[in-house]
Amino acid sequence: MHSTLPVQQEHPERPPPPAPAPHRAGGAERSGRLAALDGLRLCAALMVVAYHYLAFDSGAWPGPARTLFPVAHLPASYGWLGVQLFFLISGFVICMSCWGKSAGDFALSRVTRLYPAYWFAVLAVSLVACLWPSPLNGTPALRDVAVNLTMLQDPLGVEPVDGVYWTLWVEMRFYLLFALLLRKGLTYRRAVGFCAVWAFAAVVAKAAGDRTLALVLMPRDCWYFIAGIAFYLMHRFRPDPVLWLIVAGCLVIAQHDLVGAQARAEGHMGHHVPYWPTAVLLTLFFLVLTAIALGWTRRADWRWLSAAGALTYPLYLIHERIGWTVIRRADGHVPRHVLLPALLAAMLLAAWLVHRHIERPLARRLGRGLQRATAQARTADREVRTG
Repeated sequence: MHSTLPVQQEHPERPPPPAPAPHRAGGAERSGRLAALDGLRLCAALMVVAYHYLAFDSGAWPGPARTLFPVAHLPASYGWLGVQLFFLISGFVICMSCWGKSAGDFALSRVTRLYPAYWFAVLAVSLVACLWPSPLNGTPALRDVAVNLTMLQDPLGVEPVDGVYWTLWVEMRFYLLFALLLRKGLTYRRAVGFCAVWAFAAVVAKAAGDRTLALVLMPRDCWYFIAGIAFYLMHRFRPDPVLWLIVAGCLVIAQHDLVGAQARAEGHMGHHVPYWPTAVLLTLFFLVLTAIALGWTRRADWRWLSAAGALTYPLYLIHERIGWTVIRRADGHVPRHVLLPALLAAMLLAAWLVHRHIERPLARRLGRGLQRATAQARTADREVRTG
């Protein structure tokens, strides 16, 4: 969900002739990263963690969260919106990291970025579930764990070992659609055309009630990715009426669709919350991305933000089911005002360890292996052609 590849600085075609790209100041931006985006990703991850620990009806606590946490449960009840923020950031970052890249380079970067931490998380969560089974979640079968390692459990109808993994299938479909754009090279015109065609096709798919089209085009979630792409185009070039129109349209449609999304979240929480904070938060997300796109956050280039951003993916992958297991076993032995911050600190430490000792080294090895395999395949293909 979160790319760290550098931004390419060449300027492809755009009508009318583009103004110079926004000035990028600060160490984080010079290295091809936007530190503010890393900080925003951490905020999104912490929102989701708060939602699962303080609002979600997981059965880990001995009673309803709204009773046990009468103050904290209400703000935590909006933490599910962290997923929408992730999708918005993903549209920005994927467009940024793919500029000047081929579809093959993009595929290689996604595989090496997503799978190492994910493989570890699937195995770790499965081990915890087997050692300390939950009456609500059960114990995953070995064959289900094996399918989960492919990241294709959702389309194959297999139960995920951790509920948060549903978003990975959404991200994967976005990557596949975006890869189609990369086949001819990424330019301003093609990116805008991609946004317009995807938005129109998603509306048609929803109006037609076609499940296959909806599966591919994601009419519920596409607005965040499309808006993220438009925000990056603002960042790389200058804002213009077309990009503002795309962003405004995505915000309006996303606000409309969030009514149903909140109803689904309330089903998981077991209690109702007002809708107006949902609308305010989503608008705030778009405003923050606007500030990043226009370069207003370029002074926020502190190194710790980039380090924090690296923790978000492993934290997201491991926090839910393992955290619930810890809560279920520790509650009653450790005061809750101590248990929750200690659990969060432990999850952040675990995320750092996964990133430092598993994700980074395994990604390097996997990348080298895939590059060698690709080179060998190309050599073999040339030999076959020359006979």
